[in-house]
Amino acid sequence: MARGGFPGIPGGNMQQLMRQAQKMQQMMVQKQEELDVREYEGTAGGGAVTCKVSGKRQLLALTIQPDAVDPDDVEMLQDMIVAAVNDALKKGEETREAEMNKIGGGMGGMF
Repeated sequence: MARGGFPGIPGGNMQQLMRQAQKMQQMMVQKQEELDVREYEGTAGGGAVTCKVSGKRQLLALTIQPDAVDPDDVEMLQDMIVAAVNDALKKGEETREAEMNKIGGGMGGMF
């Protein structure tokens, strides 16, 4: 093994690689904090039900249009609420994944 290195990695580049990894880790932490405060909106039933969730996956708001409330069909309203929340959560997850891949892609998927 070369002095101060690993097979395939010249000795002087190991410190540079470690600095790069630390910088990337800091960038990832910062990006996660940014994503945690974002809000995502989901809808269902053509806008009859809308909701907002945070990047921390917490339900922040739920709006139900009055015409969506049918006492004879509560199940449909329940389904729309679940669909709206899932829609918002999916948007948040897709955004988080895309943003984190932008950072991690520079290291060949190391992170």
